[in-house]
Amino acid sequence: MPEDRIVVAGGGLGGLGVALGLAQNGKRAVVLEKAPELGEIGAGIQLGPNAFHAFDYLGVGKGAREQAVYVEQLRFMDAMTSEEINHIPLDEAFRERFGNPYAVVHRADLHKELVKACEEHDLVELRVNSEVTGYDQDGVTITAHLSNGEDVSGTLLVGADGLHSAVRAKLVGDGAPRTSGHSTYRAVIPVESMPDDLRWNAATLWMGPKCHLVHYPLSGWKVFNLVVTKDNGAQEVVAGKPMTKDDVHENFNHIHETPRRLIDLSQDWRVWVLCDRDPVENWIDGRAVLLGDAAHPTLQYYAQGACMALEDGICLSQLVGANPDNLDSALIRYQERRVVRTARIQLGSRQLSDNWFHVDGVHRRLRNEIMGGMTAEDYYDNLDWLYGHNEAKAVDTL
Repeated sequence: MPEDRIVVAGGGLGGLGVALGLAQNGKRAVVLEKAPELGEIGAGIQLGPNAFHAFDYLGVGKGAREQAVYVEQLRFMDAMTSEEINHIPLDEAFRERFGNPYAVVHRADLHKELVKACEEHDLVELRVNSEVTGYDQDGVTITAHLSNGEDVSGTLLVGADGLHSAVRAKLVGDGAPRTSGHSTYRAVIPVESMPDDLRWNAATLWMGPKCHLVHYPLSGWKVFNLVVTKDNGAQEVVAGKPMTKDDVHENFNHIHETPRRLIDLSQDWRVWVLCDRDPVENWIDGRAVLLGDAAHPTLQYYAQGACMALEDGICLSQLVGANPDNLDSALIRYQERRVVRTARIQLGSRQLSDNWFHVDGVHRRLRNEIMGGMTAEDYYDNLDWLYGHNEAKAVDTL
């Protein structure tokens, strides 16, 4: 019966995560994905310990760990001089401090683990070719309207439909996302093509004036994921447009030869113009509620987009599961718990890019001096608010 299920718009990591969390709390969920098949585009993502806390709660920790590559350090480089500024060891001391590892994984591999877990759970139904375009509600039941004319009803609608969320469009009504002016170029490099002097088991960040580069090994050390970003003022929304190496090089001619030569090692470049939104205080409209990028889309500088969506899913599913007769209060409590933490990621990501990663001149020298003078414990202390948070243990009841 419709009143016995929760409708989830979007079959990405956040949508699958909340459906699985709801099922584990005894709630039936139907996931509506607009694509013709369940899958993820993109390449690598970084997973902090807080992501593994979420995977463990959802019962997919073992599978996620099997898909991951465990990098030994976060390595910070000056893209102008090719010198290391500092690095954060991700060894046993890091794992003991935060309770879980730091790793990198192919987004599609992680998505498959969540799909498999949902398919194996009797309380989760997955539907494709089911694009949610809007909703109506009567105070008890909420009905999602699909682009094919079908309606799907339930007690709650979770908008996990991403940056261009149709649920958000009605709930918040804040128009198109904000274009950041940053263009991100993505490619993968076969591991045998990676120069020996750069074939590090690390998540490496090269910081330069108005730009940065990131690379790390993926897929059982078969490839290196390479992501290079330039603050070039781009305002036209672009997603996955093919680019030539020459097109990419034009944005990075000002940096040192060592990081710049990485661009020559791949033949398949694509570009995205990064977008986010300003934080909002309200994610709720009656029985409709937002989650993940639909609620708090962020730039990638904290590498926490997927992690925040999974934390949202745990928080929401626990509160809804524990308070089936008081959904309105459960939604308010979910919003109270998540709005400030996710806003810190959104606003902090903008500050990292503009005031830390992409600086030049004296500002760059100051950054290097501050970062270079920090010990491992200093870095751990600065990251405790982020990686030390375990949403599965943090959520309380009403």
